[in-house]
Amino acid sequence: MSSPAEFYKSLPPISKAYGTACLLFTVAYQLGLYHPADIALLYELVLSRFQVWRLITNFFFLGKFSINFGIRLLMIARYGVQLESGPFQRRTADFLWMMIFGALTLLALSAIPFFRSPFLGVSLVFMLLYVWSREFPTANINIYGLVTLKAFYLPWAMLGLDVIFGSPIMPDLLGIIAGHLYYFLTVLHPLATGKNLLKTPIWVHKLVMRWRIGAPTGTPAQPDNPGAAFRGRSYRVGGATAYPAQPDRGSGVATTNPVQPDNGPGVAFRGRSYRLGG
Repeated sequence: MSSPAEFYKSLPPISKAYGTACLLFTVAYQLGLYHPADIALLYELVLSRFQVWRLITNFFFLGKFSINFGIRLLMIARYGVQLESGPFQRRTADFLWMMIFGALTLLALSAIPFFRSPFLGVSLVFMLLYVWSREFPTANINIYGLVTLKAFYLPWAMLGLDVIFGSPIMPDLLGIIAGHLYYFLTVLHPLATGKNLLKTPIWVHKLVMRWRIGAPTGTPAQPDNPGAAFRGRSYRVGGATAYPAQPDRGSGVATTNPVQPDNGPGVAFRGRSYRLGG
């Protein structure tokens, strides 16, 4: 059995860095080193006093030490790590771009008075949960030992629990919106049209290479060609287990694993994967 230090060292870089930063921010708050108002997202201060750090620091505060804080941190450790180690394996730049896109989306939504929130860390974590639930929709999830459901429905179950426990639901809703927008642009829209509108920018790849973060980028799982479109993956909600592909949002190429035949009910999407012009 590995030690805690070995386990921590084995975590993928982006999830590890984000989870560690959230923990350190809460530790610093508990020690009285800063007040949450100093890092909150307040557009008035960002625009009038040019306190631009608020656009970043608000994502690292998940609240004071509490059960809710522990749950959010565990969500990063489980769902973020599984995403980065599974569908985004050896695609660190794509995972980092997903986080950046999610943060930018949340900042834009928070500028709308109805969605305004001073801290968007919980929303970013919930976005990770939403994307994970779409990548592993048939996984069985047990909630507090009371009910077992498919991972596809987990975000809505967590939202319902927050309603029952009296927690604010706006951060959860923002995370769902951001996660669905990302999933639509990188998976659903390419499946329907063959066009990827949200490729990972070159500067993100260069950033990962410059700082040697994670696995080397630019090494496709299989030969690429100019006419390649996103191959997509097929999932059966409530049906037989489907093996998800690993789409490359950066280059538009995916490695598709075979899907077991299923003629039963509950088929959500059965399509095969094709290369345009291939």
